[in-house]
Amino acid sequence: MNADFVLLGGRIATMDAAGSECTALAAVNGRIVALGDDHAIRQHIGPGTTVLHAEGRRVLPGIVDSHAHPDAYAIRLRTWTLVSPDRVRTRTELLETIRRRCAELPPGRWAAFYRLNERQSGGYPTLDELDAASNGRPLFILRTDGHLGLANRAAFAACGIDETTPDPAFGRFDKLDGKLTGLVRETAAHIFLNAIHGQDSEADIADGMEMVQDQCLAAGITSVANSLTPSKAIRAYQDMRRDGRWRMRMGIIASGRDEPLIPHLIGAGIRSGFGDEWLRLIGVEWCPDCSTSGRTAAYWEPYVGAPIPGEPVPNTGMLLYEKDDLTERATAAHKAGLQVMIEGVGDRGIDFALDVMEAALAAHPVGDHRMRVEHCCYVTPPILQRLKRGGFVDSSATGFMDELGEAYAANRGQEAMRWMWPHRSLIDAGVPAPGHSDFAVCRVSPWTAIAAMVNRRTTTGADLDAREAITAREAVHAYTWLGAWAQREEHEKGSLDIGKLADLIVLDRDVLDGDTVAIAGTQVAATVVGGVIRHRA
Repeated sequence: MNADFVLLGGRIATMDAAGSECTALAAVNGRIVALGDDHAIRQHIGPGTTVLHAEGRRVLPGIVDSHAHPDAYAIRLRTWTLVSPDRVRTRTELLETIRRRCAELPPGRWAAFYRLNERQSGGYPTLDELDAASNGRPLFILRTDGHLGLANRAAFAACGIDETTPDPAFGRFDKLDGKLTGLVRETAAHIFLNAIHGQDSEADIADGMEMVQDQCLAAGITSVANSLTPSKAIRAYQDMRRDGRWRMRMGIIASGRDEPLIPHLIGAGIRSGFGDEWLRLIGVEWCPDCSTSGRTAAYWEPYVGAPIPGEPVPNTGMLLYEKDDLTERATAAHKAGLQVMIEGVGDRGIDFALDVMEAALAAHPVGDHRMRVEHCCYVTPPILQRLKRGGFVDSSATGFMDELGEAYAANRGQEAMRWMWPHRSLIDAGVPAPGHSDFAVCRVSPWTAIAAMVNRRTTTGADLDAREAITAREAVHAYTWLGAWAQREEHEKGSLDIGKLADLIVLDRDVLDGDTVAIAGTQVAATVVGGVIRHRA
């Protein structure tokens, strides 16, 4: 039988349990049928075979990003304005970007901006500065963590909010001397996000997903799990699947914020795993914990460093659910056969998530449950032992390490970095810890995060504590096999084995055996999904 696809001349790291390597592979109908040397695999080439010559480059399984927000990123790519530090370096540049964008938009339209990092872009603008730059147009800026935002007076008025408006449950309108500062936290930020996203259509998400797929494939991501997926995005993805618009693979993690969604899944008898190799329900998720870089994540000890004007002092962060309420929700989902995922960032937030999951397991014991603590950043030794004892997954927000590591050190203290994303300790203890980007909170590319896992420094030089450094092969394992395993797809992806999906990437450098400092600059020469070349540099 002739192959549909053949790769020759590669340095293929299969990432299987034995650490096997070869130079060539062949695929039929999207799955691998042969691995070996070039001579053996050439026998599978026929008139209709697509042949990719790797030219001696390193070849890996496609990256599995097990927690990101492609639905929100799709909308932001289409209609929002990016103000990340690579675009906006000072407050003056930020205000000029706002001024220019507000002048371009039609009357009555909100101006929306995303990925502001105030630490690297000159600090938060004042309410007066925002008003002057926006010229009366409602404006909202989402901080890079997605948990805080800045609104101008026109936006507050559009949402019916003034100094007398009480804080929403699990949220806060920051005030100084009784006056709004413009900064809004957690569920208070959701008020503005809902106002902006209320007009989003399923077609908008689908159109934006074309751009998201382009970026993912260029970065070597062949599979992504959509954290907190709302029903509107689920409908959009099904339309894209029907219309043949998928070029990569998508896992749905249904959102507990979309209030009727999870009860409807339970009522319909839909379990984790429903779907196919292109679009599959992975599990369900709730987000009770917040942002360390934004100083809202829940810790047992207060934040250090300069407080943001208007934040509570002392500040130990906040939680967004009552424990009994979330326990009831998670237990019902777990009993219904849905894989449970709960966000925990600070040690208090992780303990809260583990309390809920332990209660769900006590109510309905399951051996191989693979319940996940999402982000799971500050893993102290007691928490590590608790993860191991309960068989929980540390779904690690490694994307935060490079882009937000400096803010973590500033807000928690350098000594706390010893237990932030402690992958050396996790691996040694046998706790599974896949890595993820959380884009659009952070960049799409996994390579700066993988470099930070290995070098324990950000690209700007911030010290992440080298005692938790791991090898490049271990870091890639977290983004391939472990990513697949964490969503019960290890039988289909995560390593290059016969019978598995022919999802692979060709790199411009050897990230496994080359210079570890150079990993951050990795470029992808080619991305193959199901034996089809979907990206060429």
